[in-house]
Amino acid sequence: MDWLTRMNTTLDYIENNLCGEIDYSVLEKLACCSVHTFFKMFSYVADISLSEYVRKRRLTLAALELQSSNVKVIEVAMKYGYESPVSFARAFHALHGATPTQAKKGGILLKAYPRISFQVSIIGKEQMDYRIEKKDAFQVFGIEGIFRTDESGEHPRTPADLWADCHASGAITKLDEDAGKLPSFVGQNLDNVHAICSYKEVGTGEFPYMICAFKGRGSQIDDYTVLDVPAHTWAVFPSGKFEWDNFDTVIESLYKRFFGEWLPASQYEQVGGLDLEIYGGDNEFGYFELWFAVRKLEETSI
Repeated sequence: MDWLTRMNTTLDYIENNLCGEIDYSVLEKLACCSVHTFFKMFSYVADISLSEYVRKRRLTLAALELQSSNVKVIEVAMKYGYESPVSFARAFHALHGATPTQAKKGGILLKAYPRISFQVSIIGKEQMDYRIEKKDAFQVFGIEGIFRTDESGEHPRTPADLWADCHASGAITKLDEDAGKLPSFVGQNLDNVHAICSYKEVGTGEFPYMICAFKGRGSQIDDYTVLDVPAHTWAVFPSGKFEWDNFDTVIESLYKRFFGEWLPASQYEQVGGLDLEIYGGDNEFGYFELWFAVRKLEETSI
């Protein structure tokens, strides 16, 4: 099953369960990837998070139901997953600019968010530099966090929180000092501290993320989490130089082009969502590489 079919099949399941619970284990089977990977792909391709999309679709259907039937507000609230009429009214007003009661009376301007579907389109006007590399197994070590895909739970809730905490505590500086010499397969003129994501199975709806360094000559790995990364084929996407103020824009654009342009058109699929962010640059200009573990599609049938 190709990428486009998987994405639309998964969206069919989501659409058919807007009035109930979306089972993450079913979503994983349909998407053939982790929940976190699907959430990430969806957000970069659709320019909206999956949670926000589901929320808007539910409130769109709720508005249509309120205007076209005599159903009670509390019944619609419960149907679309809200625990009380108050929480439903608050969410409804935030999206539509009107209360559910006003919507029932008619004559109110409401918002409709149509269902998304993924189709083949002509994109890729700009060239996209990448290289395919086979790398033997290697080790990284660092500071690990397990996060919820929906960003719920205790602090730190996101990888960005983990970075902020580690900068504030001096843990990033210590990891940089403990890194040792970069292995030759990584490349030259790069930093010592990087990040790796989705490298092992955790709970459904969760993903692992580690601020890491490559284990090399002189590395001091005591008191760190050590990870064995198996041999893989990697699709490597370099960013080119950019001004540091543009980091968020550049990295989001490259992720978006990988998921939205390169992956659907290639003969590869991502392996378990595994990816690394390899950082470099200097005081004036930034540079990074995105490494995605991939395999050829025909290899999956072996």
